[in-house]
Amino acid sequence: MASGRMWATKGKKKDYAETADSGQFFRSTMLDVPTRLRVAHGVGKTETDASIEVFQTLQQRGHPTAPPAFVSDGWGGIRDAVIEVYGKVPDYCGKGRPPTRKRPQPGWQYLQVIKHRDAKGHVMGTTLKVIFGDEAEVLEHLGHHTAYVERTHLTMRHFSGRLVRKGLGFSKDLEMHKAAAVLEDVYYNLCRPCKSLRQELHNETSRRWNPRTPAMAAGLTDHIWTLNELFSIIGVANNS
Repeated sequence: MASGRMWATKGKKKDYAETADSGQFFRSTMLDVPTRLRVAHGVGKTETDASIEVFQTLQQRGHPTAPPAFVSDGWGGIRDAVIEVYGKVPDYCGKGRPPTRKRPQPGWQYLQVIKHRDAKGHVMGTTLKVIFGDEAEVLEHLGHHTAYVERTHLTMRHFSGRLVRKGLGFSKDLEMHKAAAVLEDVYYNLCRPCKSLRQELHNETSRRWNPRTPAMAAGLTDHIWTLNELFSIIGVANNS
């Protein structure tokens, strides 16, 4: 899996000051690379807070005791977040002061891809840094880039004007900002075919490709959802 982060500014100009409900917020997203499925996201006042929400969601979705193997960019807040959610305080050995800080656990795999830029911001190269796990195993398992999650960030900005840099469409209400993030992820997973996931058809003459959404690739559904179907299901869920 790959993890990435974005920022969005919310709050009216008169109350732009950093408060619990206004100012700059960060959004962290976890992407399953083989299927491109967005499996979790978080919105928080800091990048660490947003990433903590991501890992808490993963705990509820099939990873209760340990995080999946994942790769991110070179920012260090994700390391703090995964330790906060999945780390454990070591047992007291009877000597010295009892431990109080959570520690990473054996079996974790986490790779950072650190980008090096010139004075104009152009990427000049990358450095791979294994944070958790055996270096050879981590590099073989996770690859050497974060291209997929960066591409989904571009998709986010096209989908939601709330995430456009230096735009006027930023969120003015935190709850609406979070609701828009949920709707965007659901539409992306269920309704939008991904070109890299399409399957070639060899026995049909009318078409060459079978389009698939991330949810189809992950085996969560067998068809591309329409907006009418999506909002009908949401309406039924809200009324039940």
